[in-house]
Amino acid sequence: MKIAVLFGGTSEERDVSIASAAQIIPALRALGHEVFAVDTATGRLPPADERRLLTSGVGPQPPSTTALEEVRGGAIAFAPNAADIRSADVVFLALHGGAGEDGRLQAMLDLAGLSYTGSNHIASAAAMDKDLSKRLFRSAGVPTADWLMAPVAVADVERSLGWPVVIKPSKQGSTVGLSVVRKAVDLAAAITLAASFDDEVMIEKFIVGREFTVGILDGAALPVGEIISPGEVFDYEAKYQVGGAREVFPAELPAAESALLQDYALRAHRVLKLGAYSRIDFRRDVKGGFWCLEANSLPGMTATSLLPQAAKVAGIEFSELLERICRGAVRRTK
Repeated sequence: MKIAVLFGGTSEERDVSIASAAQIIPALRALGHEVFAVDTATGRLPPADERRLLTSGVGPQPPSTTALEEVRGGAIAFAPNAADIRSADVVFLALHGGAGEDGRLQAMLDLAGLSYTGSNHIASAAAMDKDLSKRLFRSAGVPTADWLMAPVAVADVERSLGWPVVIKPSKQGSTVGLSVVRKAVDLAAAITLAASFDDEVMIEKFIVGREFTVGILDGAALPVGEIISPGEVFDYEAKYQVGGAREVFPAELPAAESALLQDYALRAHRVLKLGAYSRIDFRRDVKGGFWCLEANSLPGMTATSLLPQAAKVAGIEFSELLERICRGAVRRTK
């Protein structure tokens, strides 16, 4: 197949997207596919630029505002109708966050009639919006922690949620702009920080306990994984730095609890109407209850990413995972 890998972009997860593409592109080429790289911020990359960009790696922090402004300042208007994109049999979306994951790009690809990986524009938008997705989780019987949306009074937070709470942008990933707040005096600053990344801010009850993740592939739940972070949340540095967190696949859980988590993950995936693959994240509180955190419509594909680890435990090597994702996208369009 001829495959266009779309990555980069202008979101705060640009570096993560580049790291995903650095894994995906050589693996697809090793399978014999004709692959070309497209940074949605700058266009199709010649070989020298591709090599330079795809070896840059992920730093311990998201790109600075200055760095992103430089990229955005020189960004082109991505055109899915461009001749080179239209020549592809399938578009592999290695994008994370922003317009690459929130449904806008997917809508353009739908209008252009192109096959692409991941979920359609409606499902992508629903998964990215944490307020909307949590409402849908509850409608499907998937437990999720109580939350409020800013603006909110301190008294309402204390009465409805209690301390601590998690403050986060409603439509961001990779814990960008996220804070754990333990006392009222720190609430306003955390909301201001989150609001610098999104116009909607969520205040969510913080679940103290263990963190788990469940990948979904072709309508089936993959083995449950546990994320053991050095801090109280699985933050940006822990996610993308080697040794930043310990990830255990399969998770050390009783079989009944693993099955329950897989059932919850499938319900979340289905109620959001996600596509061939996704990843659903959970917390387990100290009493043993599970709480759904969020759904990822385009899970990371870096060296430390969780979905490829789960697939491997299920006997699916990285190259096979990519092949299945691409073939599935083509079948869906046909």
